[in-house]
Amino acid sequence: MSKIQDAIRKLQTAQKVKRSSRHSVEQAMETKAIATLERQSTDVPGGSPNDSGPVVNVDYDMLRKAGLLAPNAQQHRVADQYRLIKRPILNIASGRGAYQSDDANLVMIASPMPGDGKTFNCINLALSIATEKDKSVLLVDADVANPHISRLFGVDNEPGLIDLLTDESLAVGDLLLKTNVPGLRLLPAGQNNEHTTELLASKRMASIVETLSTTFPDRIVIFDSPPLLVTSEAPVLASLMGQIVVVVCAGVTPQHAVREAVENLDPEKAISLVLNKSGKGLGADGYGGYGYGGRGATDV
Repeated sequence: MSKIQDAIRKLQTAQKVKRSSRHSVEQAMETKAIATLERQSTDVPGGSPNDSGPVVNVDYDMLRKAGLLAPNAQQHRVADQYRLIKRPILNIASGRGAYQSDDANLVMIASPMPGDGKTFNCINLALSIATEKDKSVLLVDADVANPHISRLFGVDNEPGLIDLLTDESLAVGDLLLKTNVPGLRLLPAGQNNEHTTELLASKRMASIVETLSTTFPDRIVIFDSPPLLVTSEAPVLASLMGQIVVVVCAGVTPQHAVREAVENLDPEKAISLVLNKSGKGLGADGYGGYGYGGRGATDV
């Protein structure tokens, strides 16, 4: 075998390993629930005595087993990394910094391609923001065609975003789910619908997003988005956001895909990059260190 043939074989093998790794992570997300929905009346930590009802109970041990949370030994280091990532996001949402927008508390977490670690970052960022003293967070599963968040939290059969879009008699507040994590609420993806792009582009969606942004000014609303380059829903959703965080997987996401994804976004919006798996692996799924870059940081 010539050196060129040998090099091609090694490259093909490496690509197969990367594809297999991505598939295994996505498969784990689909099969391992990390929370359960308790329908009995239960007092919510940090809530008022009357704040009771169905509660999503997040199991941190299952989060770790699913590779969606750092092992205990490295939890402090990863928590510090997410403190660094969330601070610019919170500053922009509070009106501090160069970017000024009334909808800056609407934050879309996206990625160029599937398997870049978008859902992992959504969950960890939401949990980190939930620890803030003056902020709460709502996690919206807007990846309606592939609702990883809803499956993980055991609420994939619950009404959610798509139901709000198809049934105008429903109010946003009726479908928000409390959790056992103080300061964290969930909005599931809801029912399947073949017209999701059109629904997300509708006036009804714009009204829902405005309600989410203005009803609780101190709430950060995080949208788990479909991948930017392989769906028609993601660009539509991006047009409604104040901030867009693009998750890039180190050594996996092609540079041209990162550039294309960012170039297709509105340059007037606050766009940031998070470099995922940039260090040594943390657990079974190998999530590693994280880097953060502001608007224009496209040289990944």
